Amino acid sequence: MELKVLVDNNTIIDRYYLAEPAVSYLITDGDTKLLFDVGYSDVFIRNARKMDENLTDINYVVISHGHNDHTGGLVPLVKLYSEAKAEGINYLNPTVIAHPDVFSYKEYSGDEIGSVLDGKKIQRYFDTRFTDKPFWITDNLVFLGEIARTVAFENTEPVGRCEQNHAMCDDYIRDDSALVYKSSLGLVIITGCSHAGICNIIEYAKVVCGDDRVVDIIGGFHLLDADSILSEGTMDYFKNQHLTKIHPCHCTSLEYKIKLSEYVEVSDVGVGLSLNYL
Repeated sequence: MELKVLVDNNTIIDRYYLAEPAVSYLITDGDTKLLFDVGYSDVFIRNARKMDENLTDINYVVISHGHNDHTGGLVPLVKLYSEAKAEGINYLNPTVIAHPDVFSYKEYSGDEIGSVLDGKKIQRYFDTRFTDKPFWITDNLVFLGEIARTVAFENTEPVGRCEQNHAMCDDYIRDDSALVYKSSLGLVIITGCSHAGICNIIEYAKVVCGDDRVVDIIGGFHLLDADSILSEGTMDYFKNQHLTKIHPCHCTSLEYKIKLSEYVEVSDVGVGLSLNYL
């Protein structure tokens, strides 16, 4: 599997890509090609072009959760395919894979923070696979669906509110999910923001894949202004995991990258980074 970082808060030095506080990865596993999240704007498309990737051969678009820094790029992606159709350029129409609640209305302090396109509009432009169960995209790559919340110190506070059954309620981001690749050496976990809790995600990945070996994690760990219970619990967890390396980024502050580096090798992430796993 190859993973290319199309969007992150940072860029690789001496490479003239664009950054934004968002996530988008281009993942290739054999003949299958997918986007994991699409950032906030069209930056992922512009960066892909600089990497000689035109995104007209994408089989799937996987959405980690419904916030606008992970779904905002769907509008320019629709425009990209509409223009290709109008100009007679061959392109694949990808299937969107996501939790059933990913396109529900979301707000924080009264401001909308969810996807501009709702589920009905998404289904007009793409085939969809909305599932809260694990879904195997390839023999080795799985969308986890709804993450089991088994760790007591994670996901204890809502992030704004969301619409459920035509009513607004506290949003514990039940739609937050992740991808896992089963490499020959163990699991590679790919996250968006880890609102479900990075420890919850790791534990659920082990169960779904039937493998306790974790060789890498790349993505947001949702560690910015963590309270003492979450901070201490997360550090104790990583202290006992004996992980090979991790690539925390996006919503992971420098403070927590330094703290995590006491227990596991922490590698830098930025737009232009390419990772390969066998």
